[in-house]
Amino acid sequence: QAQLVESGGGLVQAGGSLRLSCAASGRTLSSGTMGWFRQAPGKEREFVAAVRWTDGATSYANSVKGRFTISRDKAKNTLYLQMISLKPEDTALYYCARSKGNLITSARMDSSQYDAWGQGTQVTVSS
Repeated sequence: QAQLVESGGGLVQAGGSLRLSCAASGRTLSSGTMGWFRQAPGKEREFVAAVRWTDGATSYANSVKGRFTISRDKAKNTLYLQMISLKPEDTALYYCARSKGNLITSARMDSSQYDAWGQGTQVTVSS
């Protein structure tokens, strides 16, 4: 099981940007899928974006398409989420997660497919 450590959250004004990072410790990643999920108070955890480690295939939630970009640095075993044009509705605790499987498009959106999670990093967007 991978050990995931997230960073990069903070407080920004609407229209601002943030870059989240998720570092994976242990053995070098060679396969599987990594994703970002978020959860706001009183709401269920929701899918944000995911990337398949081998070929870089990506998936995004409709609410963030065109504003968020997921990427990975294989040499550093690190996952990123670049967020621009942030809205108050983006305010949530953001989690990094890993699946051992090379998930197809539909499965990447399912939180139950992931078996390792980070501690979460808070993103707050003010109006």
